[in-house]
Amino acid sequence: MSVRIGKHDIGPEHAPFVIAEVSGNHNGDLGRALAIVDAVAESGAQAVKLQTYRPDTITIDVDGPAFRLSDGHELWGGQNLYRLYEQAHTPWEWHEPLFRRAREHGLEVFSSPFDPTAVELLESLDAPAYKIASSEIVDLPLVELCARTGKPLVISTGMATVAEIDAAVRTARDAGNDQLIVLGCTASYPAEPEESNLRGLPVLAQVTGALVGLSDHTPGLGAPVAAVALGACAIEKHVTLSRGDGGVDSAFSLEPAELAALVTETRRAWQALGEPVLGPKESEREGLRLRRSLYVVEDVRAGEPVTRRNVRSIRPAGGLPPAEITKVLGRTFRVDAPKGTPLSWDLV
Repeated sequence: MSVRIGKHDIGPEHAPFVIAEVSGNHNGDLGRALAIVDAVAESGAQAVKLQTYRPDTITIDVDGPAFRLSDGHELWGGQNLYRLYEQAHTPWEWHEPLFRRAREHGLEVFSSPFDPTAVELLESLDAPAYKIASSEIVDLPLVELCARTGKPLVISTGMATVAEIDAAVRTARDAGNDQLIVLGCTASYPAEPEESNLRGLPVLAQVTGALVGLSDHTPGLGAPVAAVALGACAIEKHVTLSRGDGGVDSAFSLEPAELAALVTETRRAWQALGEPVLGPKESEREGLRLRRSLYVVEDVRAGEPVTRRNVRSIRPAGGLPPAEITKVLGRTFRVDAPKGTPLSWDLV
């Protein structure tokens, strides 16, 4: 089973598909947004992802308790939603130059739309896929609209129950779209590693019948690398030029060198999975030749007894297995044997 986004096949038989999320880390500067795209390309990641909304398409300009983040939120405590989205959104007129820059680098570029007008914009740019953000997984009309484009859907499942995940997946399939990658996700910013529940990824694959991946908001690379071992075919991480520059998502974003390390280490994790078999590998052939065995370690003559002084377990292989030492001790040599002769049954 695989899903194709642009020129990339995604699935268990392929190296992890790494998606770098720009989000609001452009800090309101198109030049910085373009520089992030450049950095993503240099990292070796396969895709860069945006978020497509305006403040008015994701919320309304109302200032009441329901429209503010809780005071205790680690990053955005007490902030008004509309003002936060004003700060974080990617202006629509930036999308074309960002798509163009990404494509010049050979990157796949797509986005999370938050309403039908965003889908219209992204279709005009021929986006190769759509991302359904965790909070939007319950917006089944939006899921259906994206699915009907015929493009692959990458669906984040942060906060979602099994029933909500099933409803979104069914909605996409009922719209004729089975090109699905479902991402495990903890929708807290930043997220604690112990809340990742990566052992749920095989369960997610089983209940959805889809490819799975991880949208990760934890610090560092540990969770994505572990996720690959549990079946993740795609990894999404936020990226910034420098966490020290600040920005709405900078605290849980990777810097360019870290993103490059993510690409390298998740590929290594995938390569290391191998097959469910035990036994020597082809690359271990030389090591097998150098394993211990019983050797004559000093010159002996016919008729002399075998002792622990003249026969020992040493490297390389070629002689009797070391465990046979108790069976040969006390026997006598049939023939002369020089030091360095592998012990065999015809010698004693």
